[in-house]
Amino acid sequence: QLQLVQSGGGLVQPGGSLTLSCTTTGFTLKSYAIAWFRQAPGKEREGVSCISHENKESDYADSVKGRFTISRDNTKNTVYLQMNDLQPGDTAVYYCAADLACFDYHESDLYDYWGQGTQVTVSS
Repeated sequence: QLQLVQSGGGLVQPGGSLTLSCTTTGFTLKSYAIAWFRQAPGKEREGVSCISHENKESDYADSVKGRFTISRDNTKNTVYLQMNDLQPGDTAVYYCAADLACFDYHESDLYDYWGQGTQVTVSS
């Protein structure tokens, strides 16, 4: 069974850091691009970042550029989202998604596989 299992997240103060992980089970990560999305209460799902399957390209939403870093370790079948200088506006449930390529963020429905979601709360 193909699955994405997420870990990380939690409560952090403004300016703090968190790292999210997304690990594939049932399939090899190296053939897939991985994207991160987030959804805050009452808001639409928002694309955050994506990394191509060959690690040649990564992309970031303007709202996180310079603060978030996406990376992958294919030997561990895991993609990471390092989040620095977190702000209250980053509070959301974060999801990873996998497919053969990075799609435009507004085309999130094209991703075939999704993680279970993890809560990130930024509050003092």
